[in-house]
Amino acid sequence: MKFAIFSAAFCAALLAGTSAFAQNVDDGVDCRGSCDFPLAAKAGVDSQAIKQAPPGAVNQGAYDMTKWKYGHAFDAPNGTPIWNPVKLKMMQGGKITSVSIAGTDTPAHYCAAANSGVDFIWTEMQHAPGTWMNVAQMWNSCPYAKAVPGSRIPNANEFDEQHAMDMGALWLEVPMVRSVAEAQEAVKWAYYPPMGGRSLGGAPAQYANVPGGYRNTINANLVLTLMIETLDGLRDADKIAALPGVSAVLPPRATWAISAATSRAIPTMSVRSTSCTTPP
Repeated sequence: MKFAIFSAAFCAALLAGTSAFAQNVDDGVDCRGSCDFPLAAKAGVDSQAIKQAPPGAVNQGAYDMTKWKYGHAFDAPNGTPIWNPVKLKMMQGGKITSVSIAGTDTPAHYCAAANSGVDFIWTEMQHAPGTWMNVAQMWNSCPYAKAVPGSRIPNANEFDEQHAMDMGALWLEVPMVRSVAEAQEAVKWAYYPPMGGRSLGGAPAQYANVPGGYRNTINANLVLTLMIETLDGLRDADKIAALPGVSAVLPPRATWAISAATSRAIPTMSVRSTSCTTPP
């Protein structure tokens, strides 16, 4: 009985401590005893902040996300150069080359390809059965290789885009984009606000000293390419290519042959670079 009572009391204390810790930790920052929250409402009191902003706030009136005015805390310093060599080469009108490596490949094979003279590595995650752990092992084996890391993910989604970007991708390819809505999803999870909705997961170590800082400049340095492979995607091709954040659209020949029931790609389709002349 005494043991049961002690166990119950211990668990209650542990849960209380865990709750307090959770309330004071945000994105890995432990605020116990060191952080101040001057705008927090008192216990049991509704601050009405959803209807009325604090005095001096940039956004006044009732909360409306469609009218939200973003701050400038993460603006890139004026004159910050593009540090992704692939993006820079595209902006200058050059041709870029790559090698495709399966997501199940070995670090040794990946690093050999990354130092072979190509511009970026196409890490295949759409048709390969690898996991992001496999990719992390490859990319972390030679983070300063000549070729920058990149990946083709299965489709536009937060999970895969977040993993690729947090691990250091500077080239991201999203296949099977069938509509403007899917293209918008691809952009949303690839870029930080206000351009997108990417969560802050930390900067890859190899980018710790890039000009302007990783968080403030990755939006301008990412190369996001979308693959238009279906008839419904072709219908919206011009609108997809015009979306801010889309660097290029690609028409894969093999998938077109399946989608259009023809033995060759549609002649009018070609690779189209969109936003690389002006960084987003």
